[in-house]
Amino acid sequence: MGGLDETAFETALAGDPDAALSLLADMAGATDERLRALARRLAGRVSVRLARTGPVRTRGTGRLRRVTLRPGGDLDVEASLDALLVAAATGRPPALEELQGTAWARPDVALCLLVDRSGSVGGGRLASAALAAAAVALRAPDDHSVVAFGTRALVLRAQDRPRPVEDVVNDLLRLRGHGLTDLAAALDTARAQLERSTAARRTVVLLTDGRATAGPDPLPYLRRLDEVLVIAPADDAVEARALALAAGARFATLAGPSDVPRALQVLADG
Repeated sequence: MGGLDETAFETALAGDPDAALSLLADMAGATDERLRALARRLAGRVSVRLARTGPVRTRGTGRLRRVTLRPGGDLDVEASLDALLVAAATGRPPALEELQGTAWARPDVALCLLVDRSGSVGGGRLASAALAAAAVALRAPDDHSVVAFGTRALVLRAQDRPRPVEDVVNDLLRLRGHGLTDLAAALDTARAQLERSTAARRTVVLLTDGRATAGPDPLPYLRRLDEVLVIAPADDAVEARALALAAGARFATLAGPSDVPRALQVLADG
């Protein structure tokens, strides 16, 4: 029966995080049931921890919006003029709920992570997917979805169905690459998930090499989405880069699993 020395793993993670994460992802698919369970549990914890190293902030400087005045808030005189005039005419102070204030609001963000599980996905790419799922969950905890796709799309976390991030990571680690790639169906699934959200900003994060081997041309489906960030392995990025360029999507590459927070920084900078 196999074993997993967590102390030794932490040492390996500090020395070569990409190699350690790739090994952990491979161990999560081991034939030994106990080793597989230990690896998945550790991978869930590590993915969440490492995802926290990336900046989590909402895009933009925000905008002023009107809100009901709160104690200590800034009065919007123009919006509250009627209530102020009535108060002056009747000789009584206006109630707080009759007054309007101003507050800075940042746009809400909804995210859908699409993970390509076709072909020979495993090791480093599987670890990258797990880290990306944790990072997306931390960035938009109440409004995100995770979809794995190959010949068909599999929703691991629906936009409006809360689920522990560790469970989503474990489900990703159970996947093994096989079959063809219907990228158009995956993008259409992402669109359907994001339509459940009322967020002002709806973004798809697409982890793929960009090769569609089944289904219709993905480009029209990509162009239907509000905002897309395509992330490809640095050593296999030619087709994904071309797809992103044709659709006007943003693009980033991954040198390895530990590079996920840096790649997702594009969302904050854009």
